[in-house]
Amino acid sequence: MVSLEKAVIARIERGGKRFEILVDPELAQDFRQGKPVGLESILAVRAVFKDARKGERAGEKELEEAFGTQDLLKIAEEILRKGEVQLTVEQRRRQMEQRRRQIADILAREAVNPQTGLPHPVTRILNAMEEARVQIDPFKPADQQLEPVIQAISSVLPISLKRVRIAIKVPMEYAGRVSAQIRGMVTIRKEEWKGDGWYAVIELPAGMQAEIMAKLNRLSGGQLESRVLD
Repeated sequence: MVSLEKAVIARIERGGKRFEILVDPELAQDFRQGKPVGLESILAVRAVFKDARKGERAGEKELEEAFGTQDLLKIAEEILRKGEVQLTVEQRRRQMEQRRRQIADILAREAVNPQTGLPHPVTRILNAMEEARVQIDPFKPADQQLEPVIQAISSVLPISLKRVRIAIKVPMEYAGRVSAQIRGMVTIRKEEWKGDGWYAVIELPAGMQAEIMAKLNRLSGGQLESRVLD
């Protein structure tokens, strides 16, 4: 069991009232990420509080009304799964760096330099984020932060999150395999099966164009026909 000095607060609001528990910061995050952690080992104190800092405990009636039970472990599980858990300074730093890297990885895959049409390496994007002093929200998904990050770094790095449409034709002997494998890689805007093969208009991130088209050509036995539409 974690000491009170190292514990953080996990809280949830129900019916306009706040309920808090004191937890081990690392084990609480492990639990929220689905790792096998016993609830008993997470709790610093076997109690549910209205205000943990003041030591004000929630009453049995309040717990019953808010959670439908007075069982401490069931309530703790509910708070940990659906509530908010404070982060330590070190946890916040790690989560910030992890989110920053996730954003850079996505941009390296999907964005391009509009001057050359080529993607930027991850390191270059990370350096641009550092130079532009980009503010990252560690709690917001990476894909929801792409546009503001691009706006912030565009002054130091030419970058564009562009998508391209490409018309392709795959010979019939490879069409079934290509059609099946391509669906998880691109968006298919239009498709038609003809006697001589599979025709489609696909849409994909510009930064992934070279990689995906090379793969499609391999799957097509080097007989892929393609034309960029925009």
